[in-house]
Formats: sequence, C-alpha cells, structure tokens
Amino acid sequence: MTDTNLGLYFLSEFVGTAMLVLLGCGVVANVVLAKNKGFGGGFLMINWGWGLAVFAGVLVSAYSGAILNPAVGLGLLIAEKIDFTQFAVAAGAELLGAIIGAILCWLAYKQHFDEEPDAANKLGVFSTGPALRSYGWNLVTEVIGTFVLVFAIFAFADYGDIKVGVPGGLGPLTALPVALVVVAIGASLGGPTGYAINPARDLGPRIAHAILPIKGKGSSDWAYSWVPVIGPLAGGALAALLAPYLLHLATA
Repeated sequence: MTDTNLGLYFLSEFVGTAMLVLLGCGVVANVVLAKNKGFGGGFLMINWGWGLAVFAGVLVSAYSGAILNPAVGLGLLIAEKIDFTQFAVAAGAELLGAIIGAILCWLAYKQHFDEEPDAANKLGVFSTGPALRSYGWNLVTEVIGTFVLVFAIFAFADYGDIKVGVPGGLGPLTALPVALVVVAIGASLGGPTGYAINPARDLGPRIAHAILPIKGKGSSDWAYSWVPVIGPLAGGALAALLAPYLLHLATA
C-alpha cells in the first residue's frame, strides 16, 4: 500500500468513526440531557441509535473496509486479513475520529449540556460506565459483548457475500448486519457496562470530555477507562482465535 493509499485509508477510518461517534453520542445526549425533545426516550432508543450510528459510519468508510473499531482491527490482524500497518493506521484514525465526533456532539448539544445539572449524565454522553462497579466483572462483560460483535463479523464473511476488512461485498447493505448485531448487543448485554465494545469509541470521547470546557462536567472517570479498552481488545482477539474452529467447522 503506497503512502497515498495509506492517507486515504486513514481518512476513510477517521470520517467513518467521527460519523459513528457523532450519532452514537448524539442519541445518548438526546435521551439523557435536560430539555431535549428526545429526553427520557429510554435505553432501547439508545440501542437503536448506536446501531444506526454504526450503519452510517460503515456507509461513509467503504474505502478502508469500515473497520471503525480497534477490537475489530485486532481480530482482522490476528486472522491475517489486514497487516500491522493497516491496523495501526486505522486505530490512530479511529481514535482521532472519535475525539472529533464527540466534540461535534458537544457543539450540537452545547445549550443542553449547560442546562443539565447532573455531571454523571454529561459524562455518560461521552463514554461508558458500569451500573455496578466491579472492575473484574465489568471487564468480563466487555469481553463477552465484543466477542459477539467480532465473531459475528467473521460469520458474515463465511457466507461469501461480505468481504471483511476490504471494500466490496454487499455494497451499502454491508452495513446492515453489523448494525443489527450492535443493537442486539446493546439490548441483551448492554445493561451492566453500557457496552463500549470499541476502545476508540470510549477512549476518544472520554479524552474530549476531559479537554472540553463543559459547564459542571465533573470527573472523566479515568479509574474505569482501562476496562472499555482492554475488554474489547481481548474480546476481539478471542473471537479471531476461535472463529476458525467454531465457524469453519469443515476445516477444524
């Protein structure tokens, strides 16, 4: 891959992740911040909002194969579907895109952040946090949720219609099955931790929360920040290691 192509690869992952985080954090802001038209829409609205955010992010990042998640990228690296350079470039682009997407969300909801009295709700727009804080069990939840995501992505590839990690496949509909799996993970496994299932999605907005001049924002909860990074990476790696045995049964 030439330097020019790497630049386009970076840009594709950056734009896709910025779109994903803008819309994903946006639905949380709409539901939890004071005086919004979507206020009180509930957790299922957030699940669908994040799923549709993934759909939009994948649509606008076809050039790079719409990885949009370092945990997915690590799985693809282990499976030798991308090389280390592609993984590193994508991960950097995803983190930067997540920061920018979160900043754009803050700009869209600036007045509502100012009106919101609860600092925890403000942080919750940007990053995840546990319903019951127990780092070990929170980590287990993130590993399982991300395993489901990456394992399902490998399963889609087995049908021969969807090319994982490269452009092509089903065209615009390539985004749909991944989006629906994200909705399913949120609805079924999202309660304990808020289902980060993506290190960039959590860390990038947490950095944005830390640096933005948000009125009454409180702590960025860095003590918890390692869980939604390590857990998803471990889940993605585990899915890549087990997929050849659990999916490719004819060759096991």
